[in-house]
Amino acid sequence: MPFPYELILGWRYTRAGKATRRNGFISFISAVSMLGIGLGVAALIIVLSVMNGFQKEVRDRMLGVVSHIEVLAPYGDALTNLSQTLSVVRAHPQVVGAAPFIGAQALVARGEDMKGAVVRGIDPALEPTVTGLHIAALSQLVPGEFGVVLGSELARSLGVRTGGKVTVVAPSGQVTPAGVVPRLKQMTVVGTFDSGHFEFDASLALVHVNDAARIFKLEGPTGLRLRLRDLHQAPRVAEQLSLSLENQFYVRDWTRQNRNWFAAVQLEKRMMFIILTLIVAVAAFNLVSTLVMSVTDKRADIAILRTLGATPRSILIIFVVQGAAVGVMGTLAGLGLGLAVALNIDVLVPALEHLLGASFLPQDIYLISRMPSDPQSADIVPIALISLALSWVATLYPSWQASRVNPAEALRYE
Repeated sequence: MPFPYELILGWRYTRAGKATRRNGFISFISAVSMLGIGLGVAALIIVLSVMNGFQKEVRDRMLGVVSHIEVLAPYGDALTNLSQTLSVVRAHPQVVGAAPFIGAQALVARGEDMKGAVVRGIDPALEPTVTGLHIAALSQLVPGEFGVVLGSELARSLGVRTGGKVTVVAPSGQVTPAGVVPRLKQMTVVGTFDSGHFEFDASLALVHVNDAARIFKLEGPTGLRLRLRDLHQAPRVAEQLSLSLENQFYVRDWTRQNRNWFAAVQLEKRMMFIILTLIVAVAAFNLVSTLVMSVTDKRADIAILRTLGATPRSILIIFVVQGAAVGVMGTLAGLGLGLAVALNIDVLVPALEHLLGASFLPQDIYLISRMPSDPQSADIVPIALISLALSWVATLYPSWQASRVNPAEALRYE
């Protein structure tokens, strides 16, 4: 029997056949299997796309505040030979921006309200070359005037606006005849910024690098912040710069600064992939029961085909086609549904939140306030292949059983 006829028969069996109660039930089970495969594939695509989008969104916002690479002086001291160090790092072809900075922990107080903060001393002229943030208030940071730009959440929690006064409390005190007392400096809030990343908006204060040096009693910047052409090259560039600087400084890239967070996201993504793949596997192996019932119902048809010259191999192919067709249609339906939701999740989630009156992503917990999505072919292709492979494997045993049907036994009671 020519191979195309096997395809035709397999497809006819998939569509239904005789309108009997038993055959209708088999078709219903096939539809349920197809639906299960489609929903499993769609769930995998949606979840992994959201996790990719979440990782990309947080990474991009994080890198708007955190530099691609930091070159730090050991023990928090000031950099020696700042100009020479700048020339060495700027000579690297991947480096497109370099700016000195001072980073220190401090308390920011206003009245009885006091918050812990990271005070970063920056050079307003060079800072735009290493950050993705566009803060107009940076131009208001004039050395000697002790102005400060606060994160929007930090300013809100302190109840201060532009033009207000805050007091910065340095961690190391100063010795006086009365003993060691904290070093305080009143500063004027010249502006605020909103990075879109709650953690930084709630804990970062920007001051001029010269003012920071006076507050923390430093002789100059404690490090350099670098921006690269390709952020994914940061680990390799950091290693090369460390060698170029003869290991005199501590060089760290953005992946090391936030290693635990990115490792946790990758682990969660792998676990979700495994868990949701099991859902696809359960739906795919429902095809086993569907085909077993179909084989039982089609025993007379199988016997007639055998008497007409069909080989066991042809019978096996017919039922493999029947099961594989369900798997292919389920997978394609799942791909369509999953991509449709993943590509429009920025519209669907706000609509659901408005309908239910709930917020799925509280900003102070999840760092971002909207549901991101980033479908990637590196995830979608394996999902489709795994679904098709599971569906094909599920058809083998019932199809093999069909190929072993004895025509005489099958027709005895017909």
